[in-house]
This record gives sequence, structure tokens and C-alpha cells, in this order.
Amino acid sequence: MIETATADLIASGTVPLEMTQAEIFQAIQSDGLLAASLWINIALAGLSILLFVYMGRNVEDPRAQLIFVATLMVPLVSISSYTGLVSGLTVSFLEMPAGHALAGQEVLTPWGRYLTWALSTPMILIALGLLAGSNATKLFTAVTADIGMCVTGLAAALTTSSYMLRWVWYGISCAFFVVVLYILLAEWAQDAEVAGTAEIFNTLKILTVVLWLGYPIVWALGAEGFAVLDIAITSWAYSGMDIVAKYLFAFLLLRWVASNERTVADMASGLGSASRGGAAPADD
Repeated sequence: MIETATADLIASGTVPLEMTQAEIFQAIQSDGLLAASLWINIALAGLSILLFVYMGRNVEDPRAQLIFVATLMVPLVSISSYTGLVSGLTVSFLEMPAGHALAGQEVLTPWGRYLTWALSTPMILIALGLLAGSNATKLFTAVTADIGMCVTGLAAALTTSSYMLRWVWYGISCAFFVVVLYILLAEWAQDAEVAGTAEIFNTLKILTVVLWLGYPIVWALGAEGFAVLDIAITSWAYSGMDIVAKYLFAFLLLRWVASNERTVADMASGLGSASRGGAAPADD
């Protein structure tokens, strides 16, 4: 049947013809492994939203509430994004340039994932920055570098004029990522010591760094890079990392904030923490 043949081509990451959004939707649904990687995320995002709203029902401190709101935005963005992917709205087939392992073939490109990351990962960083007691400068730097990482990653995925330029964009994206890693591992780790949140921050920091390092690796191995992994496996790799890096991360963070609201409330006011030299000076 035509649907079966199309599903086989989807599984291999290539199709020979231009496809409409409805055809892409049907083809995705025909590939059980690919479709499951998207539908499961939609279900988990929905459950996470309900759970996180319940967990934050009694939180009253403004800073703790802000952490909850930023963290709640992660599954809200994800459920919207994965719905776009599963419907075929944010999926395209792009012809790979000369030099690519699939040169001349139309490759399924779920570019909607980059929209997810550009909107959800800044929320993760805002929550972590607030938890660490970071100042506005560091928070702004981390968020803008993160958005730059996602946007240039999208450029790498969408560039079809030159195989080399795809990797140039990839390199730029990784450079932005290095900035984010530095702030997480060096700057915010020290801020968290001052703020009194080092224990939970270090746990979430390690979880975030380890999982976020997996994304560029999967990109390089997937159909957009060296094409070692097929589309369905690549999609599951991304979805699996999203489940842990977003929903599990958010649960651990919000559970701690709800149980330690007083610690969060006692941080210095605003976005800046007390100076590293000690407590903030008293009023005259």
C-alpha cells in the first residue's frame, strides 16, 4: 500500500516527492516508532502541567512563585511544540546538499524542535538562575546565549545550499553552548554556595549539563548530520532527553522549592544574590 511505502521511506528519513502537511501527518502516524516518540511526550507534558500546578498551589513567596512559573512554562511549551510536530505543521522535507550522506534526497526535518528548545530552555535557565541567586547580567547572558544556540542550530538544520555551512552553523551553535556551560558550571555554582542552594543546584546542574551535551551529539549522528541514526531513533533520542531534562528536572526543582520556600525567600531581593564576600550590608 502507498501508506506503508511512505512509512518505510519516513523510517529511513527520505522521501522522493514533495508532501503536503496532511500527507506528512499520515506518514508520521504510519510509523509507529516515530509517532510514539511524539505522542508520549504530549501525554507526559500534559500530566506534568497538572502535577506542577498542584505542587505550587501553596507557594506564596514571590521568588519561589517565579521559579514555579518559569518551570511550568517548560511543559506548556513542549505540549504545544510536540503537537505541532505530530500534526506535520512544523515538519518539512529538505533536499540534502552535496557531500551529505543522503545528498540529493529529501530528508524529514522536524524543525519545530528548535522552536521548543528556543522557548523552553531559556525557562529552564531562568529557573536555575533564580535558584542560584544569580544577578541580572549573568541571567541575561545565559538566556541570550541559549537562544543563540537554538537559533543557529535551526540554521544548521535548514541550510541546504552547502554541506560545509551546515557544520559552520553547528560550530557557532556549539560556541554559544560553551557560554551557557561556563555560566552553569562556574558562575552559578559559586552563586548557589552564597545563596544556600548549592546542594539542589549541583544536582540539577549535573543533570542539565549531561543531558544537554547529548543534543549536539544526537544532531551530529542523526539524519541532519552524518546520518548514522535513522529518523525514528533520532526522534526517540531527542524525546527521551526531553523527558528527563524537562519533566524530571522540573519535578525535582519544584519539589525542593515547595519544601524549602523559606530558603528561597531569604535570598537577597531582586535577581542579584548577596555578594560573595558575605551578607548584604545592613541599612543605615
